[in-house]
Amino acid sequence: MGDKTTISTLVEGGSASAGPPLGPELGPLPTDVGEVVKSINEETADFQGMEVPVDVIVDEETGDFEIEVGKPPAAVLIKDELGIDSGSGEPNKNKVADMDFELACKVARMKASDLLAMDLRGAVKEIIGTAQSMGVTIDGKDAYDVGQEIDEGKYDDKLEAEEGI
Repeated sequence: MGDKTTISTLVEGGSASAGPPLGPELGPLPTDVGEVVKSINEETADFQGMEVPVDVIVDEETGDFEIEVGKPPAAVLIKDELGIDSGSGEPNKNKVADMDFELACKVARMKASDLLAMDLRGAVKEIIGTAQSMGVTIDGKDAYDVGQEIDEGKYDDKLEAEEGI
């Protein structure tokens, strides 16, 4: 294998193009710019409208490439999905938004590779914990209470349905 060049940039999810900043950086390298852009757009499709960190690692001899997509923090994903600017300064007193359980599952799937959880149940609990610290309720209930209800099995049917997606 030859030397590798890493290009680190921010792209809007699902909207990378062969123009700047990628095109000029990739142009001198022996790789197919169109294939790189296509791969980035496929891997960032879930992050439409968000700036996503991306590393493109190119083998300077063969032109082979790898794409590494970073993920925004869970709080950023929650804010974006809910359309809010920020969390609450006093999350135990002031609630800023309500998120439905299915949306918590969606965010958990988006962040799955960055979470410590071993399954969707644990991943959703991590996302709900973030929501709690932001002053976001889940289905009109305090996020802490929903976490307890997950432990009690009250969301098993919804979790099984979400895992089937």
